[in-house]
Amino acid sequence: MVWALESRAPEHAPALRLDDIAGATRHELLRALSGGPKGLTEAQAVERLVVYGENTLPERRPPGWPSRLARAASDPFTLVLFGLGAVSAMISSWGTACVIVVLVAVSCLLRATGEHRADRAAAALRALIPATATVVRRPSPEEPPRAREVPIEELVPGDAVKLGPGDLVPADVRLLRSSGFTVLQAALTGESAPTALHAVDRPAPGQRDHLCRQGGSVASGSALAVVVATGERTRLADARLGAGSGRARPAFDRAVDGISWLLVRFMLLVPPVALVADAIVQGRGLEAVPFIVAVAVGLTPEMLPVVVTAVLARGSAVLARDRGVIVKSLPALHDLGAIDVLCTDKTGTLTEDRPVLDRVAGPDPQVLRWAALNGFWTLHLADLPVPDPLDEAILWAVPDLEPGEGLTARPFDPVSRTSSALVRVEDGERLLIVKGAVEDVLGRCAAVPPGTREEAARLAGEGLRVLAVATARRAALAPPHEDGLAFAGFVAMSDALTPGAAGALADLIGRGVRIKVLTGDHPGAAARACRDLGLGPDAVIVADDLADLDDDALAAVAGDGVVFARCTPADKARLVRALAASGHVVGFLGDGVNDLPALRAAHVGICPRNGVDVSREAADVVVASKDLAAIERAITVGRTCTGNIITYLRIVLSSNVGNVIAMLAAGVMLPFLPMLPVQVLVQNLCFDAAQLAFAFDRPAAGTLRRPIRLRPNGLLGFIAAFGALNVAADLTTFMLLDRLIAGEDQAAFRTGWFVENLFTQALIMLMLHPGRGVSRPLWLATGALAAAGVLFPLSPLAPALGLVVLPASYYLLLCVLLLVYGVALALSVRLRDRHLLPI
Repeated sequence: MVWALESRAPEHAPALRLDDIAGATRHELLRALSGGPKGLTEAQAVERLVVYGENTLPERRPPGWPSRLARAASDPFTLVLFGLGAVSAMISSWGTACVIVVLVAVSCLLRATGEHRADRAAAALRALIPATATVVRRPSPEEPPRAREVPIEELVPGDAVKLGPGDLVPADVRLLRSSGFTVLQAALTGESAPTALHAVDRPAPGQRDHLCRQGGSVASGSALAVVVATGERTRLADARLGAGSGRARPAFDRAVDGISWLLVRFMLLVPPVALVADAIVQGRGLEAVPFIVAVAVGLTPEMLPVVVTAVLARGSAVLARDRGVIVKSLPALHDLGAIDVLCTDKTGTLTEDRPVLDRVAGPDPQVLRWAALNGFWTLHLADLPVPDPLDEAILWAVPDLEPGEGLTARPFDPVSRTSSALVRVEDGERLLIVKGAVEDVLGRCAAVPPGTREEAARLAGEGLRVLAVATARRAALAPPHEDGLAFAGFVAMSDALTPGAAGALADLIGRGVRIKVLTGDHPGAAARACRDLGLGPDAVIVADDLADLDDDALAAVAGDGVVFARCTPADKARLVRALAASGHVVGFLGDGVNDLPALRAAHVGICPRNGVDVSREAADVVVASKDLAAIERAITVGRTCTGNIITYLRIVLSSNVGNVIAMLAAGVMLPFLPMLPVQVLVQNLCFDAAQLAFAFDRPAAGTLRRPIRLRPNGLLGFIAAFGALNVAADLTTFMLLDRLIAGEDQAAFRTGWFVENLFTQALIMLMLHPGRGVSRPLWLATGALAAAGVLFPLSPLAPALGLVVLPASYYLLLCVLLLVYGVALALSVRLRDRHLLPI
């Protein structure tokens, strides 16, 4: 690699990647990049920007309107409607064909509009994030370098950038100079503790602590670095491409496919059989085809795409308006309600990205005070912009600290792994306070009490971060490796628990959602945080132990385990896939690059709006914050939407199947068509329009207490039981009409059945509604449906529809029939609720 670098022409910066220069010396790297600590000239930067492009990740262009509409139209059920529309057009039933086309168009437009709004909202989030970097450049080769802020899009290979606390690493860089430099890489590796990095001139084989990846954030210290790779050549871009495009197919799409094929099989079987039977018994041939097509349309819930899209779009709008949750794909809202396993990382979700003091131990009772004085004077005398997170936790625990007089201090050094402060204490003596890694501090102590190292190991085993503190009377600041210190004790920190996380976890578990914690962090830290939050794992499973398991064994371990530590991105994705293969609907909450494969493997990928761009883009749902309470609210809305869709399907399919069976039976038994095709169509339109009320309905409370999903097989029992009741009501209506009009007036017979169907369908909507209360939209819809039954025969449209005015006696008999039918429905519902009816 060194020879390859040296062979580059110095006037051109090569298109390198971070791994290409890992073993190169500083001189070799700068020569290859034609850069240096003084930075590029402005002219060089402009030239390289033209050659290598902007420092932005490759964007996936959002689909255009034609693509959105085509994808919405490819829904299996929409294709079924297209097929029925084509048959209707072939037999010149233009009214049926036009209505189907309108319904399909409305459904596709609603779905495409909802997804377009979600994409716009996601794009607006990206625009809100400021992104600049401090770059060192020269106006010309003769002028001195100047540091200035530039948009990160304008960074190029060879640029010298300054990094300080709070800065985001803007590209893949190599450190040229550093001082106490640590980087938080939780979004990249899952590790919650800052990683110490430092500049080296000649890296050892395999050494990587002089390289810094785009996407990290500086926790402490400062550094000057040279940009190695930008844009699509960064590891962040590689992570996006390496995640692949394949992902678990949404449970919603699988369920809709199942329902669609169930209806297709029924439609392919029943209408042709009825047509043949009608030809044999009544001698009608092709003249019965429009009626059979109308019956097939009557079996089909034409409003299914419209109602489903309206329900999901309304739920998505409610989440966006009230909760700041963006659902990027409408089917993901159903899958949210179906989630029975939620996988999440630890840092930022269960714990905050900061430590808190847990306990102190040691022979010196003032060990906490010494640790606080070390942190206080290190911050003030070493001129650090912000305190180290561990020092901040210690200082927070000692609010009444008397700082005394600080003389000098040395900040944390990644090599010695200690920090030092010289302080004048109350007796006027100068006290040297050293704090740092356990082994490094104990190795400099004159004597170590027995059991000290065992105590440190025990604390670390509990998931605590342990710092050792030692003191010595000194006149001046000691060299970093001076011995002869007196051991004072340990201060131990734990991760701060996220406020509200315990309650949100309890709520999710109470709603039937199992929690799995997949973290790259230390097993002890993960176990402690989860125990404190009430998850209480019996054991923490380390990802390395899963490497040799086959798929079946992994699925068993994934199902039983709760906390999985030291997970790589590939480990997280493999665990999510194993859970999905076991039949679970899996949600994954993550915000970092290391979470990207798992976000794609899950049925529902969830990312907070402050997550990295690539994770936010891959997610199905973007929440306002990495808050489990927000996830619980989104799941509740998802279950509400799914409950309303299931209510609609149960009611419409049981009613339609009952009507179709009765209609086909009447068509075979009667010497005339029991209902004209136009009457079937108008009746279906009225019923379908009324069912839009389910988009605004309130589901039963029990619906929200457990995961819920569309299951085609789960609808069959309901359709069979209540469809049979509907058939009984229709056949009873036949007998009443036969006695009332003696079969002499075909128009009156058809009108009577038309009216009865509208009334029974209104009754079904009210009686089979699962909630305790009926929403106002549902009252209005059923009232309008019943009013249509009364008014259509009296309206100017009656002659065109083949309807006539019925005698008053019919309505009296209809009231009796509806009363009996309502009692039968109520009894069936009660038996079902008591689990005495297997539906």
